[in-house]
Amino acid sequence: MISAEQAISKVSGEMRLMAAETVPLRAALGRVLAAAPAAGTTHPPADVSAMDGYAVRMEDVETVPVTLEQIGESAAGSGFAGTLNSGQAVRIFTGAPLPKGCDAIVIQEVTEKNATAVTVKESPVPGRFIRRAGMDFKKGDVLVRAGKVLSGRDIGILAAMNAAEVSVRKKPAIAILATGDELVQPGETPGPGQIISSNSLAIAAYVRELGGEPLDLGIARDTESSLREKLAGAKNADMLVTIGGASVGDYDLVGKVLAEEGMEPGFYKVAMRPGKPLIFGRLGDRYGSIPVLGLPGNPVSAGVTAVVVLRPAMMVMLGLAGDRENPQTAKLGRDLGEGGKRQDYLRARLAVNKSGERVATPFDAQDSAMTARFAEADCLVVRAPLAAPARAGENVTIIPLNGGIPGL
Repeated sequence: MISAEQAISKVSGEMRLMAAETVPLRAALGRVLAAAPAAGTTHPPADVSAMDGYAVRMEDVETVPVTLEQIGESAAGSGFAGTLNSGQAVRIFTGAPLPKGCDAIVIQEVTEKNATAVTVKESPVPGRFIRRAGMDFKKGDVLVRAGKVLSGRDIGILAAMNAAEVSVRKKPAIAILATGDELVQPGETPGPGQIISSNSLAIAAYVRELGGEPLDLGIARDTESSLREKLAGAKNADMLVTIGGASVGDYDLVGKVLAEEGMEPGFYKVAMRPGKPLIFGRLGDRYGSIPVLGLPGNPVSAGVTAVVVLRPAMMVMLGLAGDRENPQTAKLGRDLGEGGKRQDYLRARLAVNKSGERVATPFDAQDSAMTARFAEADCLVVRAPLAAPARAGENVTIIPLNGGIPGL
């Protein structure tokens, strides 16, 4: 049995960075940028007005009040084509280019207009209300770094940079196979001894949250033939995740069938709680040489192992820095006794105290059958094997549960 840290390192170390693909910018939200594009334009492309008012020559308005001849107007998208000369003004609107000869903007609130002229009643501050060309960014600037999960704001700046398409990491295709005669799909009526299959839907949703593409292989029954039939659908996926059948009971056939299908074993048991019966290996060339992660069938165990092991693995596939590189901490919300022999991942609520510090309070009951508690949890509190008793207020390492990709 290996440690949780060894399991995480082993799985993550076997992952391969996904190739890049080009997608339209409209389809890039939530994708991981593979190559940072350079701005294809300068913004603003010219000196423009930041306010509605009048474009003037500073030397004409140093002494006020003064009346100037209005010779035209400049609007966004249709600037004034002429040149501003002494004693003249051009009506200008926000975002409009400055006319030639203009070096000051007078806001409309300090003017008085008649049919052909405008009276300026307050002198402007030189340069105020003028947005210089390239004030925001210049052509060739790199504004969004590679390896970033693209947000709505990123899409906006990339559009302003005139990037119609971007290079992003391909979504890892994660084949998901649930196992067990006891499972029925949500919406069906369970028979005697049967339960609703929630794991495959939860893991598929989590894979999407992490930036992958789940491939639902359905439910394999507790026979070798059913398992082999379902496993065929995993060929050429980027990873296979099985759920259940990873223990040592008479009907826990996953490890046996995977071995017979040519899986090179990585590890079988992990010293973590919940999640001890965790399988990892790699299926051979017949399946495209894909990594296999066998999660426990218990819903909480499956969920915790997905957070602890699957998440960092997918971060590697997408070229992202995961929680292990940026560990998070919180104050412990209640006393804890001595830890057990395995590394514990305690489901906990997360709050902020009066000092602005995060406080993680583990639930009293940590039974891995309590799926409702797992759904309520905001984080996992990580406790090393044989941890000494801990007091409320001590710092503890946590893994947040409120999002898939770090920093999203």
